[in-house]
Amino acid sequence: MTLLRPLFSVLSPAGARARLSILIFHRVTPQVDPLFPGEADAQRFDDVLGWLKRWFNILPLDTAVQRLQEGSLPARAASITFDDGYADNATVALPLLQRHGLTATFFIATGYANGGRMWNDTVIEAVRRCAAPTLELDGLGRGNSTPLSLGRLAIATDTAKRAAIRTVLARIKYLPPAERAFIVSQIADRASAALPTDLMMTSAQLLQLRNAGMQIGAHTASHPILRTLNDDDATREIQASKTWLEQLLGERVALFAYPNGKPGTDYTDRDAALARRLGFDAAVSTAAGAATAGTNLFHLPRFTPWDRGRMGFGVRMVRNLR
Repeated sequence: MTLLRPLFSVLSPAGARARLSILIFHRVTPQVDPLFPGEADAQRFDDVLGWLKRWFNILPLDTAVQRLQEGSLPARAASITFDDGYADNATVALPLLQRHGLTATFFIATGYANGGRMWNDTVIEAVRRCAAPTLELDGLGRGNSTPLSLGRLAIATDTAKRAAIRTVLARIKYLPPAERAFIVSQIADRASAALPTDLMMTSAQLLQLRNAGMQIGAHTASHPILRTLNDDDATREIQASKTWLEQLLGERVALFAYPNGKPGTDYTDRDAALARRLGFDAAVSTAAGAATAGTNLFHLPRFTPWDRGRMGFGVRMVRNLR
């Protein structure tokens, strides 16, 4: 393990040849979530922050982007980001970031703040909280459209629930937003379960993050697949999140994250041009890799090594830099 830091220095030198690693997180749960054991929990995130602090120079993303342009990044430069705006970012992740003396940038899907719930979480929580051993999901959709039939899904165990969630999310993820929302509401009705309204951050928690020295970026209002929207709708989604956050924070919001974020699949050059025109300084994707001086600032790559062990985490960081 003593060789990793020097290796990171070789792969990510200072100055004009610098490479910026940008990491993505979403949630940090208090304990391991049995439905998503690969997601970060408090202990794992604490470990990750310790490794990152030991191996990398962690910079606020806006500072890192500026210094990338200037050719003045330090060796082993990295930034930490979060997507969506989950409440546990404030209640669990923030205290750990503060304990390690690190900063992060939080990209917020503003339409879900203050009691909202993202469509995928409606599916997840419906499956999680359904008391029945199976969930009947045939004949979903409006009467004037071709029904979506997912069959009778077994959900009696955590393993079965994970499989059911993967099946449902994969089938409806790229549907038009209105159709997807209608189907999601049907799934929730069929699960007959009380769903949580406290998954996402409140305005007060967003202000808490900002006042603690964290950065806030925009992530659209309703987290759509931008590629599927027309120009006007895509513009409204991006602008709405920027405006809402700027009014709340009383300051300019300069960074944007594309929902889902796969270039060509989830967003296109049109959306990058919109982000630039609407006044952002940079935008981040979910394409793996590290940014260099030649990287387009509106296609900045990001990734997260999901390994729970220190060696696996470090090796994957090396591979991403290469």
